[in-house]
Amino acid sequence: MAFPEDVLTEDEHVVLHLHPHWKALLRPILVLVLAVAAVVAGWLLLPDGDGGTIALYAIAALGLALVCWLGLWPFLVWRTTHYLFTDERVLLQEGVFSRNRRDLPLTRINDHSMHQRFLERLLGCGTLTIESAGERGQSVLNDVPHVDRVQTRLYELVEAHHDKHSLGDGEMREILADMRDGKPLRDPSV
Repeated sequence: MAFPEDVLTEDEHVVLHLHPHWKALLRPILVLVLAVAAVVAGWLLLPDGDGGTIALYAIAALGLALVCWLGLWPFLVWRTTHYLFTDERVLLQEGVFSRNRRDLPLTRINDHSMHQRFLERLLGCGTLTIESAGERGQSVLNDVPHVDRVQTRLYELVEAHHDKHSLGDGEMREILADMRDGKPLRDPSV
């Protein structure tokens, strides 16, 4: 499922759109391979006749149930989990049947940190924790691919957003001088 573009504001631009790291798909692939191997082994090794056929159907049914439960479901969770970084906010969305979405405006992000275990360093992923001002405080993004680059990009986005929406020293001096001289205030962004 693609992330719906209609949740973005008119002037908002997507900088990064990520799903959790592909390592989340290793177990589903392993379950699928093992289920197919079990069915093939049952077909080759079980005796001909009604007993062998019933056992083969039971193995196939069990394999199908395991593939759906331990293979298809984790794939759907992976596919419907989105980490979206824009020039205005960070959007976190997850959910297969129901949907949970959290928006973290860049102006409210206080801190962000990353953590990588040894295996995650080898695979190029990790956990990104974003601290924001608000009731819920921390948002933890697990299995973020290239987490070190994502954290750096998030820092750049927060700083660029801050610079875009704040006055520089020169602009502030100009406004104060205008106020002192009795000139009407003008919009500094013009």
